[in-house]
Amino acid sequence: MLMPKRVKEGRRKMHRGRRAGKATQGNRVSFGEYAIVAQEAGWITSRQIEAARIAMTRHIKRGGQVWIRIFPDKSYTKKPLETRMGKGKAPVEGWVAVVKPGRVMFEMSGPAVEVAKEAMRLAIFKLPIKCKFVTKADLEAAAAIPAKAETEEASE
Repeated sequence: MLMPKRVKEGRRKMHRGRRAGKATQGNRVSFGEYAIVAQEAGWITSRQIEAARIAMTRHIKRGGQVWIRIFPDKSYTKKPLETRMGKGKAPVEGWVAVVKPGRVMFEMSGPAVEVAKEAMRLAIFKLPIKCKFVTKADLEAAAAIPAKAETEEASE
């Protein structure tokens, strides 16, 4: 399971944080040809990341390479059931990766488009948020359209 090797003393118990806005980092396909992109915000646990990775690699049968672009570096705590209020913050229960819309979570290269699409479809079933399959060309074309529109507005 993915989790930090060690965390500084005061950083084990974290605040919940906010999930507003779109991903500004990690929103481009950098390593592979195909990717899974988040369409909504959420927390992805280390177990869910591992389940998605296994689903993909089993389907492609060593026919390609998979990159995991998210890492669970945020801790979450949970109080035991039927515990009264108070008595301080609960111990760390597990680790999650904070994902915002537009974040590239997994990348793949090697197999044919049909094989990669099916492998990533199986992986998306393991994730708790809405995701979509994209190719590097699709994402670059979508990023080029708004930039082109901005330059046309500036020239007018």
